[in-house]
Amino acid sequence: MVKDRELSRAVKSVLDNDERTANYDLRVTVDNGVAQVTGIVDTLSEREQVDQIMSGVKGIKGFDNGVSISTDGSIIDEDVVEEVTEELNADPEVSLRKVGAKSVKGNVFLVGAVSSPEEEKAAIRAASRARGVRSVVSQLKIDTNEYDVNSLEEIFHHQVNNDRGEEIEVMDIH
Repeated sequence: MVKDRELSRAVKSVLDNDERTANYDLRVTVDNGVAQVTGIVDTLSEREQVDQIMSGVKGIKGFDNGVSISTDGSIIDEDVVEEVTEELNADPEVSLRKVGAKSVKGNVFLVGAVSSPEEEKAAIRAASRARGVRSVVSQLKIDTNEYDVNSLEEIFHHQVNNDRGEEIEVMDIH
């Protein structure tokens, strides 16, 4: 359809001219007014930016974000955790003393405690900027009490075991 081709060119132009996606060779196809964007970006945050950009494009009925996340070379879970930790540390809204991360095949689990929902959102945003992150799962507890989290490792294993349905002793970290 002529209209689909015109929409495809318009969407491609929007993506190519947006500073957040201009460096990526994203491809666009439109079928019956629904746009599909494909290509490769470096981080989850950049993939999510495609959603933000596409939600503002006029004329399309909907869109499918088929953008993949890939890094240059191989990145293992330890590298992902290191990158996430760097991003968390660089974010002034996040207390790294109370927030930690684990990665399982690029799926990052944030563990520990935050003082507000805003700090939790900041931690999620920071983690999504790290290379190798495919998804971010917040297992952060919101607690306005000031206390030290002695072992983020213990909290992570506690959460993983609960998710598996295993019976374990409940820890009191207060």
